[in-house]
Amino acid sequence: MDRPLRGVVGVGYAFQWVRRMKRQHFVKVVEETLDSLPGEFRSRIRNVAVLVEDKPPNQPSPRSGQQRRLILGLFHGVPTTRKSIFDLATGPDYIVLYQKNIEAVCSSEAEIREQIRLTVIHELGHYFGMDEDQLKDV
Repeated sequence: MDRPLRGVVGVGYAFQWVRRMKRQHFVKVVEETLDSLPGEFRSRIRNVAVLVEDKPPNQPSPRSGQQRRLILGLFHGVPTTRKSIFDLATGPDYIVLYQKNIEAVCSSEAEIREQIRLTVIHELGHYFGMDEDQLKDV
């Protein structure tokens, strides 16, 4: 079953930081994050694409005066704990990072970099079969 697993959910605040990263720079930070993962961890990742989109489709518009719960990333695929050698190939699993949502919960470029790192690790946790309760400790 190829269904998205809920990702990191952030609570958006009205930061005054208006500057946004260009997509190319954001993707470069994602690549740097993946490259910085320990080799032992990276070697266990097979056939997983990491994509960047602005925000999730169907994300509701915020209501005035309310904090928003934002999805920062999602893992789409079958966790390694549920895969079998008898499964038919269905294409790569993938992780989607939502750039505008990540930027919305951060107040500086340094925070964006850290949030990307946390979100990538969180979504890879889903790839390795961890649920939300297990990932709270990561």
